[in-house]
Amino acid sequence: MTFYPRFRRRAAGAALAVALLASAGCAVAPAGSPGNAPRPGDPAAVGDVPDELRDYYTQDVDWTDCGEFRCATVEVPLSYDEPDGERIDLSVIMAEADGSPRGTILINPGGPGGSGYTTVEETLEQVTTDRLRGEYNILGFDPRGVGRSTPIECLTDEEMDEARAESFDPDTEEGLAAAQASAAELAAKCAENTGALLGHVDTGSAARDMDILRALAGDPELNYLGFSYGTFLGATYAELFPERVGRLVLDAGLDPAASNEEITLGQAAGFEQAIRTYVADCQTGSGCPLPGDVDDGVQTLADLFAKIEASPLTAGDGRTVTASMFVSGFILPLYNDANWPVLTQALSDALDGNPDLMLYLSDLSADRNEDGSYETNSTVAFNAINCLDYPMETDPEQMREDARELEKASPTLGSYLGYGGLTCAAWPHEPVGTPHEINAEGAAPILVVGTTGDPATPYEWSVALAEQLDSGVLLTWEGEGHTAYGRGSDCIADAVDDYFIDGTVPEDGMVCR
Repeated sequence: MTFYPRFRRRAAGAALAVALLASAGCAVAPAGSPGNAPRPGDPAAVGDVPDELRDYYTQDVDWTDCGEFRCATVEVPLSYDEPDGERIDLSVIMAEADGSPRGTILINPGGPGGSGYTTVEETLEQVTTDRLRGEYNILGFDPRGVGRSTPIECLTDEEMDEARAESFDPDTEEGLAAAQASAAELAAKCAENTGALLGHVDTGSAARDMDILRALAGDPELNYLGFSYGTFLGATYAELFPERVGRLVLDAGLDPAASNEEITLGQAAGFEQAIRTYVADCQTGSGCPLPGDVDDGVQTLADLFAKIEASPLTAGDGRTVTASMFVSGFILPLYNDANWPVLTQALSDALDGNPDLMLYLSDLSADRNEDGSYETNSTVAFNAINCLDYPMETDPEQMREDARELEKASPTLGSYLGYGGLTCAAWPHEPVGTPHEINAEGAAPILVVGTTGDPATPYEWSVALAEQLDSGVLLTWEGEGHTAYGRGSDCIADAVDDYFIDGTVPEDGMVCR
């Protein structure tokens, strides 16, 4: 689940910071598929689907070479209630296994709004193992409304720059009115530029899209690797299609029964603890710009944020770095403890009056290129999907009370996290989802992976998800940062790979260090 400061401004975090800071024709089966395996269009792969959807499950897919990968465009219905109506496109990319693959694994990096296409194209080696890629085709896709698929469109690049720099104080009547006006302007632009799609980017529809992708990949059951928000997407699929669950790994679980406000409060506490853990680690090394004990170091951070709030910094390229932009850059390295040295350098520079590195991190989190263009629509997609998935608290007085609770949970960041309901209060579409437990009765074993020091999806959410799923199995990594597979210990990698490749289900409650 991506961490987005609200008012005082939304700003994009990273679903997989380890990756971000690392560096029409005939239907065809992916190259190397065993001859006796189901192929796209085969009844064994399609399964029992409604007649009105069968054309989608059996459509011709024109796979073309795109560098070392194979790419295609797949059609899905805009509305599953009206499958004969408008169609939208999903962009997909396949990394093919060597030899005869066991099948295909769909991958989602989180968000909501993260690009599975980009994950496969640019960072697959960071989020999967050589062993897994040798046994399975890996299919990345941009969910409906996201990136290269038929996208949500809201703001120009210049308007996005302005939005990221905005800052409001909704605790005051004047600040609340300004924030409401900004939210209404964003909603109106999204409605005007996106059209009907804006009301159909909910997670339930995206999960139905995955079943079409499963069939078009030639798999009778879905194999899936979902990170962060991707665990909610995967769990939703299991709820809709329990009989089609193959091997599902849900890494960095999101509790599907938690409300939006509970999620924000949990993240506030999670990031506050991550800050304290980071500061303690920083103070053990030389050159840490946060002297004293942990409380002193955290106070230095709070003082720095307040100083920038009152007097924004100027970067070397002339851009103004506001507190909201600075905080979004600060958050990004907290997703992965391997990136803490980068954060230390950025803070050292900022305390000396140079915000350039923190601005770079902020731009990275928002997918902003050096030329000022934005590579993805992740920020607005995040808003659009959440506004459909969650009923939001929109009463100003209750939002103010919630904001006070956030500041208690996170004295350092809490003031940047409140009033999330303002965006959705102005949204032109009502929510279609309601938080609830997901059981997925009848599904094959589903592996849930949780990290004890995860700030973005606190560990207890993975515990809750595994307990809710009738076939849930919990695998724990005692570590810091967001997600485990691809960056945790060999113990985690081996357990996940054994599950995917051999069908070996770890003992429920297994702990890796």
